[in-house]
Amino acid sequence: MSKQVTADGPSGHPAGETVPEGSIDFRTHPDRYRHWRLRIEPPLAFLTLEVDEQAGLRPGYQLKQNSYDLGVDFELYDATQRLRFEHPEVHAVVLRSARERIFCAGANIGMLGSSSHQLKVNFCKFTNETRLAIEDACQHSGQRYLCAVRGTAAGGGYELALACDRILLADDGSSAVSLPEVPLLGVLPGTGGLTRLLDKRRVRRDRADLFCTLEEGVKGRRAVDWNLVDELLPRSSFDDGAKERALQLAASSDRPAAAEGADWPDVDPKLEGDSIVYSTLRIEFDRALGAAHLTVLGPTGPPPGDASEALAGSAGFWPLVLARELDDALLHLRLNETRIGQLVIESEGDLGTAAAFDAFLHRKRKHWFLHEVLLYWKRVLKRLDLTARSVFTLITPGSCFAGLLLELALASDRAYMFEGESEDGAPAPSIEVGELNFGAFPTPNGLSRLETRFLREEDAIDSLRALIGTPLEAEDAEGAGLVTEVLDDLDWEDEVRIALEERASFSPDALTALEANLRFPGPETLESKIFGRLSAWQNWIFQRPNAVGEEGALRLYGTGRRPRFDSERI
Repeated sequence: MSKQVTADGPSGHPAGETVPEGSIDFRTHPDRYRHWRLRIEPPLAFLTLEVDEQAGLRPGYQLKQNSYDLGVDFELYDATQRLRFEHPEVHAVVLRSARERIFCAGANIGMLGSSSHQLKVNFCKFTNETRLAIEDACQHSGQRYLCAVRGTAAGGGYELALACDRILLADDGSSAVSLPEVPLLGVLPGTGGLTRLLDKRRVRRDRADLFCTLEEGVKGRRAVDWNLVDELLPRSSFDDGAKERALQLAASSDRPAAAEGADWPDVDPKLEGDSIVYSTLRIEFDRALGAAHLTVLGPTGPPPGDASEALAGSAGFWPLVLARELDDALLHLRLNETRIGQLVIESEGDLGTAAAFDAFLHRKRKHWFLHEVLLYWKRVLKRLDLTARSVFTLITPGSCFAGLLLELALASDRAYMFEGESEDGAPAPSIEVGELNFGAFPTPNGLSRLETRFLREEDAIDSLRALIGTPLEAEDAEGAGLVTEVLDDLDWEDEVRIALEERASFSPDALTALEANLRFPGPETLESKIFGRLSAWQNWIFQRPNAVGEEGALRLYGTGRRPRFDSERI
């Protein structure tokens, strides 16, 4: 039974939602997709790219040749999320193009040439996160991805293919894959192409070097021999062959075949003055200080009795709704609040109830829905890890940093904890370690935040395991190494103010580099290489005249004029 999930309609928010004026609008729904078509044919889903050339995120460029901008990727991200939660019956996804001679030309050059530096960098970051989410679905959700390339897959188009489990290429004499950014644009394959070529596809370094300087790319048997793709299929039977290979991938899935899907929660934040209010959190801006105060609201009732009850109430299931709204908030801050340099995280709620949800998620983690909720939390927390702003957590009376909420404090650059009762008699705050803190939410370096915090200190991790379920007040939390500094009622307000004011006085460029270098000690992974190494280089290159100057390659692409490069090596 085939089900078409798309329909033509306007992009943007549904009527009635509040959108800050001038903001980038990243919320969407299959009914409003302009660039992707999603069809469900259990156990398969087909995601077909057919970019609307006139529907760019911003005016001033056309999305020719199935090229993409952030708007195209917002739809892809939405589709991948919905496939994981709403469609447990989908065990494999086929990515393909509706165009006969072009799969995807990659990032739109007109968009890159006309965008601000911040937007270019955030474009690459979000696109990378979306590709990594596809790989996460392949590795951990039993939802495998296959890319069927008929025509040209260039730059980011090939990088999209690289995120999939398998890549099929039409054997027709013209279909090809390429990473032409260096010779054509003076930049790098900025969404992980270089890293995936070597670390994931195991392409030989010398072949990768040659491949990345060939404007025309590689096709046919050579693409298979170099491991750039997995298999060639004749054009005459390409679609049938791709479906057959996808069914083979689907057969290996452990996702339930007949389970009811979850309801994907709507997100409808409200503007109240200089605040944004969600159902599970609120953001208050201190623009003079360049800070956003984000307060997480803990659960208002106990967890469900079992996993089926959680699934039945998925649209209001607190951990899922909070993850969805926190994801939305972090994206809004990243894309629309680039002058906000500090994120101050607090929480309100009952510690015991928050801990009960943590224990429930751990106990029922093998149920497909709760498994997906935990994987989603992992991805949202990684988005926090990658934020280009300072992150402080304040643990005050009435806080509920237990288990998965404690991860927010562990992800922070610093955590300050209030000691003792407050002046109005509120009880001293406590934090609580839960089972989920010991591996459910790895950072980009592959380690839990506790393992990252206590690098190679196994005794410290063992000591913390013994504290699971035990509320820790300030002195014990400091002794366990879980907070940066403990402050009493007399010092709290002044010390926190001084810390935030001092941070605001530093260079944001230096701070971004400092934070990115300190957040991921220990082993390197494909993911940490992409964000710690590739992103840093691309950030630098996007500011250099060889790429974006008046005679730079990115500026002159398509004009018929050759770029003039400064030959000095730095």
